[in-house]
Amino acid sequence: MDQKENTVFVGNKPVMNYVLAVVTQFNNGADQVAIKARGKAISRAVDTAEIALNRFLEGIVKKEIQTSTEIIDTDSGKTNVSSIEIVLANTKT
Repeated sequence: MDQKENTVFVGNKPVMNYVLAVVTQFNNGADQVAIKARGKAISRAVDTAEIALNRFLEGIVKKEIQTSTEIIDTDSGKTNVSSIEIVLANTKT
C-alpha cells in the first residue's frame, strides 16, 4: 500500500475526526498509519494517537515517533515550526 495513502494530517478539526480517520485506515486493511502535525496541532496529534490506541484499536502499537523542525516562509520572514510524525502499526503483520 502507498505510504502517502495511510497518512492522517492533523489540523484544526476536533480530535475525534482524526481518530475516526485513523481507525478507518486500519479497518480498511492498512498495516500502518502515520499521524502528522505541525505547530499547535502537535498536541492534537498526540491526543489522536492515544485515543485511537486506548479506546478503539486492538493489536496496534506505536511503531515510531519522529520530531523535526521545518523552516517555513511567513510574511515576516522565515520561521521555525516544529513537526511530529507518529507511526502506528499492526502487530499482526
